[in-house]
Parts: sequence; C-alpha cells; structure tokens
Amino acid sequence: MRIQLAGAALAAAAGLALPVAAQDATFTIRVLTPETALAAAQAAQKKCRNSGWQVAVAVADRAGVPQVMLRDRFAGAHTPRTAIGKAWTAASFRTATSELAKMTQPGQPQSGIRNLPRVVMVGGGLPIEAQGSILGAIGVSGAPGGEADDSCARAGIEAIRERIEF
Repeated sequence: MRIQLAGAALAAAAGLALPVAAQDATFTIRVLTPETALAAAQAAQKKCRNSGWQVAVAVADRAGVPQVMLRDRFAGAHTPRTAIGKAWTAASFRTATSELAKMTQPGQPQSGIRNLPRVVMVGGGLPIEAQGSILGAIGVSGAPGGEADDSCARAGIEAIRERIEF
C-alpha cells in the first residue's frame, strides 16, 4: 500500500513538473523599408502634381515615427508639419483621419480625442496595411480638401501594394 501511495505521489509530482507551454516573450513585426516608404511618398506626390496640387507627403512607421517627408517647392509652409501629423494620427489610431474627423465631431463620445497633442483630424492620413498588420501610415497635406489629400495618399499605398503583400 505504501509503495502504491508513493508511486501515486511521484506520478502526481511528475505531472506538475511537466513543462507548461510558455507564452512567447517576443513577437515579430513587419516594417516598411526606407525605399518602400519613399516609393509611396513619391507616388502620392506624383498623383497630386498630376492633379495640379503642390503638397507635402509624409510616411511614418507603425509607431508614427516619420520615415520620409517630401514637400513640393510651392506647397504651403504648414504642409510638412500637417502631413507628418496626419501620418502620425493614422498610425497611432490605426484609422483613416477622415474617419476620425467624423467620429470626433463636437458632441460625439470621442470628441475629446481632438484635444490630444499632435492629433490632426482632417482627411489625408491613411494607415498602410498588409496581411492584417499595420505597417505604417501616409499623410498628405496641401491638396484642396481632405478627399483630394486622401486620393493622393491612396495612390501612394497602391504604388507599393504588390511589395507589401508578400
């Protein structure tokens, strides 16, 4: 009987000592290369130029840190800072700035977001996504309105779509 109890206790102890599946301590993320960020910015700038608009374009990494900023020679002095702000906002909230602008109108539950530092709540900032992950964001400033800025930003993303989907 003692041997059986000792065996059962040993088996129970051994069962507790089995390795438990540990959670991973790190994870892998995908980021845009500087060359890919530049290609997106150049394509967005080209789309705006072809439409007759002088703009600034910024591409930020997934944390909102600017990787690339281009400014046409006649784009307004405010456009680089605004483009960077749009890219930061889109990356930070992982949402298009035109959507955020709608969601944060006065009287809406999220209206307080507009008061946060660095937030730019006008169209022209889009997250850059591929395979379910945010890789970064692009911001365009200087076209006549948020929808026009958005169209240039979309052109920048489409120009790199094939590269980032793999």
